[in-house]
Amino acid sequence: MPMNSFSSNEPAAMPRRSFLGHASNGLSHIALASLLAGEARAFQPPGPLRPAIDPRHPQAPRKPHFNPRAAQVLVIFCSGALSHLDTFDYKPELIKRDGQPLPGDSKLITFQGENGSLTRPLWEFKPRGKSGKMTSDLLPNLGNLADDFCFLHSMTAKSNTHGPAENQMSTGFVLDGFPGMGCWVTYALGSGCGDLPAFVAIPDPRGVPQTGTNHWNSAFLPAAFQGTPFNSDKPIPFLDPPEGKKISEASSKRMLELLNKKHQERNPGDSELAARIAAFEMAGKMQLAAKQVGDFSRESPRTLEEYGANDRDNPLKARFARNCLLARRLLEKGVRFVQLFNGSYAMGEGVGNWDGHKFLKQQYSTHAPILDQPAAALIRDLKQRGLLQNTLVAFITEFGRMPTFQKGASGRDHNPAGFTVFLAGAGVKAPFSFGATDPFGYKAVENPLTIYDLHATILHLLGLDHERLSYYHNGIERRLTDVHGKVIEEILA
Repeated sequence: MPMNSFSSNEPAAMPRRSFLGHASNGLSHIALASLLAGEARAFQPPGPLRPAIDPRHPQAPRKPHFNPRAAQVLVIFCSGALSHLDTFDYKPELIKRDGQPLPGDSKLITFQGENGSLTRPLWEFKPRGKSGKMTSDLLPNLGNLADDFCFLHSMTAKSNTHGPAENQMSTGFVLDGFPGMGCWVTYALGSGCGDLPAFVAIPDPRGVPQTGTNHWNSAFLPAAFQGTPFNSDKPIPFLDPPEGKKISEASSKRMLELLNKKHQERNPGDSELAARIAAFEMAGKMQLAAKQVGDFSRESPRTLEEYGANDRDNPLKARFARNCLLARRLLEKGVRFVQLFNGSYAMGEGVGNWDGHKFLKQQYSTHAPILDQPAAALIRDLKQRGLLQNTLVAFITEFGRMPTFQKGASGRDHNPAGFTVFLAGAGVKAPFSFGATDPFGYKAVENPLTIYDLHATILHLLGLDHERLSYYHNGIERRLTDVHGKVIEEILA
């Protein structure tokens, strides 16, 4: 075979024009791939937005991610799972079928065991306000404010146990070890109040909720953002110097400034020292401010009467009323996040909280007057003073209760499948109702909502993107909403 001949299996030589055409096609494909890769990168979820925190002033106000509708938050947390069926979720079919089995679930087993028959609300429902919203006579004062509320009737929770459910409602997670929502908010935004904590928790006069400090613990967030608990009964301790060692406020301030200056000169750039100094400075400012905010002597007799703060016939109501008044005064001073608790677990199941398993009528008849007048007066007072224009109010509980009575008892078992919370104030529609449970109030069936959605919406109203507000901890970008949640756009004003 001649040296210049080719094997029959080898391809023929490509003409020059074809070669150039194929080459240009290849280059265009490379260019297209590059463009598509760039677009893919552009559509990737944006990264976290880290708040710029000065360790010397950790509670200084910071800009939100976008224009907010609210500047402050008041949370009213009813510990023990307030029954939606006896308060705000009107179910005519439940009334009609009182005493009958729950259709499809005649031997339903829930948290404490087997359930009995469907049981109608134990208090009558009536239309309230101009909207005619149906609410019960259990909480008539709150019901009369229905025109100011945005009801979410399709809330769901992940747990049917109080502790984990309380955790989720306040921290986003059923497990311990996660920051409270007030901690996330103050981490992101700081506070406009320079002489009081950015986040104040006000436990019930009867004690703390079941998971206690988990509600206001900063967990893995910097300690500067944990909530400070105090109430009208128990002011912040150790504000006064020891007996016999009292010095003037001016002298104390000068001494503190001198000590701080010397420490900073010796340790320039030490962020932990700066944070510690900031904490001492806040404590110094609080010695005066915390006393003033808890001094009700300048409140008018009419205001005290409207809250029920001097009710001698119901001392527990009077004490909770003073907590409500304290909450208003804190918000007036510019405190960013106030979490007010109604109900505690120190006294046992249902005795000091809304956990009505066995004697719901008796227990709720005791708890309702403690909550109703003071909480309604607080919301009405915020509105009259113009504070609702910038304050978002969230009235919440950890889960709902069953439309049946427990077998052999006169109370309702736990129900995380559907319950009611409401929002009021800055940024939300009112009067408005969103979502629904089934005809018996058992399960959320129309626009079911999660606690992640509620948290995402609260952050959104504060001008925060819940998907970008995060904190890097143990190799994970942690969020209040974990990897879930959507803003409830339908309720935004």
